Amino acid sequence: MAKVLFINPIIRQDDKPRHVPYGMALLVAIAEKKGHKVQVLDANAWRPDDNVLRDVLGADEWDVIATGGFITSYGYIKKIVQYARRISPKSVIVCGGGFLTAIPYDIMELLPEIDIGVVGEGFVTFPEILGKVDKGDRDWSSVLGIIWRDKKGKSHLNPERPLLEDLDSLPYPAWEAFPLNIYLKNSSLLLSEEAMLAKRRLDIAASYGCPYGCRFCFHLGLSGELETVDTPARREVIFTRKRKIRWHSPEYVVNLVKYARQRFKVDFISFLDENFVGLNRYTHGRWLPEFCDLWVKEGLQPDCTREGVPHDAKYCHGVHWGTSAHAALIDAELLKRMREIGCSYLDYGLESFSNEILKSIAKGATSEQNERAIKLTMEAGIRPIPNQIVGFPDESFDSIRKDVMAWERLGIQSYPFFATPYPGSEWYYKYKDKILAQYDGNLEAFILDLGDATKMTAVISKNFNAVELLGLRELMVNRDLKRINEYEQIWQKSRGFKSG
Repeated sequence: MAKVLFINPIIRQDDKPRHVPYGMALLVAIAEKKGHKVQVLDANAWRPDDNVLRDVLGADEWDVIATGGFITSYGYIKKIVQYARRISPKSVIVCGGGFLTAIPYDIMELLPEIDIGVVGEGFVTFPEILGKVDKGDRDWSSVLGIIWRDKKGKSHLNPERPLLEDLDSLPYPAWEAFPLNIYLKNSSLLLSEEAMLAKRRLDIAASYGCPYGCRFCFHLGLSGELETVDTPARREVIFTRKRKIRWHSPEYVVNLVKYARQRFKVDFISFLDENFVGLNRYTHGRWLPEFCDLWVKEGLQPDCTREGVPHDAKYCHGVHWGTSAHAALIDAELLKRMREIGCSYLDYGLESFSNEILKSIAKGATSEQNERAIKLTMEAGIRPIPNQIVGFPDESFDSIRKDVMAWERLGIQSYPFFATPYPGSEWYYKYKDKILAQYDGNLEAFILDLGDATKMTAVISKNFNAVELLGLRELMVNRDLKRINEYEQIWQKSRGFKSG
């Protein structure tokens, strides 16, 4: 069977390693189930120097070296594949994840060391690749869902891979293949009291995809939106507005949490779903009630929420959890039930409290719904995480003021991210010329500059430049409407017209 080396790249160099790579842990479990010999170098956890990375790459005759992730990891992925090709020239280098799926030809051109790129979901594609490697078959033309390089170095994109229908057929993630002692040491998250006090936290995905089509959101090919089309020049990846949301059964999810509780003694679970509360919409109100009932039945409900007393990490048994939500999909009864079984935070992508902005980004919610969601969530005893963005194409002084005034009314604080046109988002394609102009036409320079949206990168705002957005965000956070209004007068005078 094939010898496979997985390398998890560094995610955020300036932050501690907090999240076991869930997708990679699933692929490890799938490969092991097929009988392949798997090793993992978790660079994100260990933060090895280059000597260690090179030593691992040369430690065996690897048939396959596999890596990938978000585009924010591009710089480290580039280092991995360059070393891999030099040290292990006979290995098949396979990359996957959002960094490649969004712009497969560009990545294959920028990283000529890659043999195969998995475009979209890899649950079926990757084991098929391993099966062909095991047989000595290097004809990749029939494998769906990949871009591959021929002997002359030319890249070929195959048709897309249909998404896996039965998610419950997946094995449990191979958490034990990763250095859990490091990740569990960094379990605490500044999202709620219970999350802050967590000692043994793991992450789980209950569903894949989101029904909404926010124009700033980048796509990973997991929601049924990815298609390949033939053009006169070549086959291309396109992202449509089609959506195919998939989810595990409540039984699978609860049993997986129960397994994590029994084997790894977890006390907190973060659900990674793009829109966890949306599961109720997709199933006509059935999924979450069944999930809650099973959570209690299997003994996962924390003592404090069952008894209605303050949380005390020393004496509270059970599993607390947190996840994502959409402002248009929650109600008081649902929130009350979620709190009763241990939900401690809900991560809302509110983006803005301006209806004009919300409409322009196709958020599927209104400012009124955003405010209602925050109020209901706090009333239920759940901590709302009000994520917002500043620097949208149509951002204006009026939309900025509306954000600040909403914070005042609600008694909340937000530190907005910057609107970042990640490859794979609608805005990347719409503003690509403007983006590249800010990097002297160098796509790789833009990719290397990408962070987690807390850093200023390419500006796509029609009204503000980078310096203005940095300053306005600080004034927003300080609730300094006086200086925001004063700067608007300066701004109008310098441009000779009023803001949008």
